[in-house]
Amino acid sequence: MKVKEKAQVLEQMKLAEGVYSLKLKTTAAEYAIPGQFISIYSNNGSKLLPRPISICEIDKNAGTLRVVYRVVGEGTAEFSQLTAGDEVEVMGPLGNGFPLEGEKTVVVGGGIGVPPMLELAKQLSGSVTAVMGYRNDDMFLTEEFTDVAAELIIATDDGSVGVHGTVVDAMKENDLDADVIYACGPKPMLRGVAEYAAERGIKCYVSMEERMACGVGACLGCVCQSTEKDDHSHVNNKRVCKDGPVFLSTEVVL
Repeated sequence: MKVKEKAQVLEQMKLAEGVYSLKLKTTAAEYAIPGQFISIYSNNGSKLLPRPISICEIDKNAGTLRVVYRVVGEGTAEFSQLTAGDEVEVMGPLGNGFPLEGEKTVVVGGGIGVPPMLELAKQLSGSVTAVMGYRNDDMFLTEEFTDVAAELIIATDDGSVGVHGTVVDAMKENDLDADVIYACGPKPMLRGVAEYAAERGIKCYVSMEERMACGVGACLGCVCQSTEKDDHSHVNNKRVCKDGPVFLSTEVVL
């Protein structure tokens, strides 16, 4: 079930350069699961389309959602100015989330694909290894992952912290094995993680990042190529907002 309503801003924090954490009081928290997203609307009437932002944390008892986002344009720049007590229109939760499977799991996040992996790591049972990739030492959410994962492995592009290289380099260096691998990040990263999983016979779920317009599957503006024909369009496409954003790695062409 999704709702569209005015959500109350409870807290806003800057986590890293251009990266902000926004906590909202919203009915959508009652229905949200890890891997879903919400659409946040601008208060500027000239900006009709909402911005889709992945859910970072869910507190059903308090009725709150936390989203962590990067400022990349006018819409997200506007959101970064919100303060406690403000109201903002949201719709959600949207999309399909991560299935909770496996007793030994690896969650992998790269860049702004890091935040949605936090709630997943919290809800998975058994032993969870988190592999997070950043550009440099201006990192975020590392303390939270340390609290919820059995092990946190960090990779940085410049080698300032952890493994010098990508998350896939870090996985190989640590020879990680698992029942299931979950990943969210840019497509080249997802491709590398999916290849790693395939080589080792590990089930893998990926959360796709695509530009979205409607967020509910009507406009077909966020399609990705699929390995099988889609029931909706009858071609080899999947709608990331509606059919995803979470897919089995074997369902989509990375």
